[in-house]
Amino acid sequence: MNFGEHLTLDGYGGDYELLNDREYVRSCFDELLAHLEMHPLIEPVIIEAPDNQIKDPGGWSGYVVIAESHISIHTFPKRKFISADVYTCRNGMDREYITEYFRTKFKLTDLETNFIVRGTRYPEHNLV
Repeated sequence: MNFGEHLTLDGYGGDYELLNDREYVRSCFDELLAHLEMHPLIEPVIIEAPDNQIKDPGGWSGYVVIAESHISIHTFPKRKFISADVYTCRNGMDREYITEYFRTKFKLTDLETNFIVRGTRYPEHNLV
């Protein structure tokens, strides 16, 4: 038994306008939650991240805490880049759907993913 699954996505060559659109980014949370049948514990939070004058030229950062864990999305429009996480305590995540969703949604030309099985020694029963 393991605790859950965590998919990280880094997308390149995305559409500047889509990556820079707060409401478009916000719609991702609603669409993913509905398709993946996940249950939000709060409304998605989307904030404008300012240019930090180092390597982050600014964009939108958002997250939603869900009963199953969390989803986060960070856009970097000037770099045509997106970084996202989908973490769930469920097993059997639809990685292909999630990957293609981001590729299509932001018109990405390249995408790298990492899949992590979390909590491989998660206890089957309460310890206290």
